[in-house]
Amino acid sequence: MLGTILHGPGDVRCEEVPEPKILLPTDAIIRLSASCICGSDLWPYRGLNDTSQPMAMGHEYCGIVEAVGQDVKTVRPGQFVVGSFCISDNTCPHCRFGFQSSCEKREFMTGAQAPLARVPLADGTLVATAELPSDDLIPSLLATSDVLGTGWYAADAARVQPGSTVVVVGDGAVGLMGVLAAKQKGAARIIAMSRHKTRQDLALEFGATDIVSERGDAGIARIKAMTNSVGADAVLECVGTKESMTQAIKCARPGAMIGYVGVPHGVELDGQELFFSQTGMLGGPAPVRRFLPHLIELVLQRKINPGKVFDLTLPLADVAEGYRAMDERRAIKTLLRVQ
Repeated sequence: MLGTILHGPGDVRCEEVPEPKILLPTDAIIRLSASCICGSDLWPYRGLNDTSQPMAMGHEYCGIVEAVGQDVKTVRPGQFVVGSFCISDNTCPHCRFGFQSSCEKREFMTGAQAPLARVPLADGTLVATAELPSDDLIPSLLATSDVLGTGWYAADAARVQPGSTVVVVGDGAVGLMGVLAAKQKGAARIIAMSRHKTRQDLALEFGATDIVSERGDAGIARIKAMTNSVGADAVLECVGTKESMTQAIKCARPGAMIGYVGVPHGVELDGQELFFSQTGMLGGPAPVRRFLPHLIELVLQRKINPGKVFDLTLPLADVAEGYRAMDERRAIKTLLRVQ
C-alpha cells in the first residue's frame, strides 16, 4: 500500500510501505476513512525535530475496524472507530485520573497517513460509534482524534467558565478548535489573536467575538486595553514558541489559568516573572481519550462542525503538496483522501 514517509527536512514522500499486521493480542487494524496532516507534523518537516531516519507519518485517524487481536474486547471488525493520537490502556492510575496522554504504557500513534493503520492498546484507545456515520461527518470525526481534542484540552486546562473572557493565542487548526471549545464552554468574550483573514473568518464562525492582529508587546497592550487593564480570565496558548508563551502569560489576569498545548520549541520562562504574575499553567499532550466520547457525540448530533478547519483536500499521492501548503500557510489543515 501507499504511505507517507518523511526522509528529512522538506522531503516527504508517498511511497510503498508494508501493510500493517496484528503484532500483539491487544492490537487492532483499521481501514481509514480519511487521514490528514497535523500542524505538529511541520516541526520535523521543517527540521526542528530529529529526522535522522525515515519516519512513518500520521497520527490522526478514524475508520472501520478490519481485524483485532485475540485480547481485544470493546471493538470488533466492521465498527467505525475514532482513536486518540496518544495510545493508552485507559486503566492505569494516570488514565483513571483523566490523563491518558501520560499512560504508563503510552505510545504515540504513527503511520496513519495511509489506507490502513495498526492501533496498539485498542480497548483503551479506540471509541466506537453505535452505527456507521454519514460521509459528510467524516472530516469532523477525524478532527476529534487530535486537533479538536487538543483545542478542547486547552480550554479545559485554562478552566474556561460560562461568562468568562478568553484569549486564544494562535490561529492554526488547534487555536481555531480552542475558539470552538471556548464557545461550547460558554465563554462570553473570545478574543482570537490572528493576522490572517481566512483564519480570522473561521475563528469568527467558530465563536470568536473579537480579533486582535497585533503580536508581541503591541498585542499584549491591545488585550489590556480591551479588558480595562485587567487581562483575560483564561488564555489558550496554541503555538509553542517563546513569543507565544510570553504573550499568553502577559495577557492573563492574576488568578487566570493558561492552557498550553503548543509543543514547546525554544520556550524559556522567567521564574520571577511567572511567580509574580500569579497565573496558573496546565498543558502538555492532550488527553484526547478523556474527551472523545463527548466530542464524538457533539459531532454526531451536528452541534459542532470542526471539519470546517480542513480547507484543502488532496489525494494521498499528493501529500507532499499538502505539507508545502501548510508550511507556507496557504492551507490551515490538509485532509487526505486515502481510498
